[in-house]
Amino acid sequence: MENYPRPPFQPQSQEIPGTTDRMQPLPDHGENSYKGSGRLQGKRAIITGGDSGIGRAVAIAYAREGADVLISYLSEHEDAKATQALVQEAGRKAVLVAGDIQSSAHCRRIVDTAVKELGGIDILVNNAAHQSSFKTIEDIPDDEWELTFKVNVHATFYLTKAAVPHMKSGSAIINTISINADSPNPSLLAYAATKGALQNFTAGLSQILAEKGIRANAVAPGPIWTPLIPSTLPEDSVINFGKQVPMKRPGQPAELASTFVMLADPISSYVSGATIAVTGGKPIL
Repeated sequence: MENYPRPPFQPQSQEIPGTTDRMQPLPDHGENSYKGSGRLQGKRAIITGGDSGIGRAVAIAYAREGADVLISYLSEHEDAKATQALVQEAGRKAVLVAGDIQSSAHCRRIVDTAVKELGGIDILVNNAAHQSSFKTIEDIPDDEWELTFKVNVHATFYLTKAAVPHMKSGSAIINTISINADSPNPSLLAYAATKGALQNFTAGLSQILAEKGIRANAVAPGPIWTPLIPSTLPEDSVINFGKQVPMKRPGQPAELASTFVMLADPISSYVSGATIAVTGGKPIL
C-alpha cells in the first residue's frame, strides 16, 4: 500500500470549484501507478467532473484499460487539458466539453457530442458535484440549496435520460454518491441530502433498466483528497481532513479507480443496484 499523506495538512483554501495544482500535497490520480489490462477495450465513456479529483483518476484508468472518454467539466480548463493529455498518452481519444450541467440542454449536448465524437456511449459516470459547508440551516441560502440539487441530482437525471437511448445491452451507469448518503455530515446538509437522493435514484434506475441490459451502480467515497475540499470546507476541517475514518487519512483519487473499472467492466454483468463503499474502513451498513 502506498504511504499516502496523513493529516494534519497545511492550512489552505481556494475559490469554488478549486484547482489541482494549488493543493498541498498534490493528489495522486494514478498517473504513475495505474496499469491497465484491456478490461474496457473499445468502450466509450462520459465522465462528468473528469477534469480533476475522482473524475481524473477514472479517466486515466479507463484510458489505460482501452476506453475513449469524453470529459465534462465546468470551467477548469487547465485541469481538463492536463487530464486530456494523460488520456492521450495512453493512446485513447479524449474529448473536452466545458459548461454547466445545471442546464438540461447542456447535458443533452454532452451526450450528443459523445455520440458524434466517440461513436456511441457504453459507460456514463455521473461524478460532478457541488457542495458547500454551513453551520446552521438558517445559513443556507435558498439558491445554494437549489444549486446543489441542480448540479448533483437534476443533472444526473438529465444525462442519464439523454444517454440511455444510445446505450446497448451491456452498458453501465455509475453514479458517484458519498458516505454522506448513509452517514450525513450536518455541516453538509444540502450535499448529503442530494447524495441520499442519488443512492435511491440508482437503486430505482437499476430496476427500470434491467430489461435493457444496462446496469446502474453507485460508488460511495469517504473523505477523498480533491480540489473540492480546500474550496468548500472550513480551514480547520481541511487541516484534519480524513482523520475521522479508521485509516486516519483521506483517500487519494487513485484509490477509487479500480472500483469504477470493476463496475464498468462487462465481466461484472450481475452487479447492478449496488453501492460500493470506498471509505477508509468506515462501514456503510
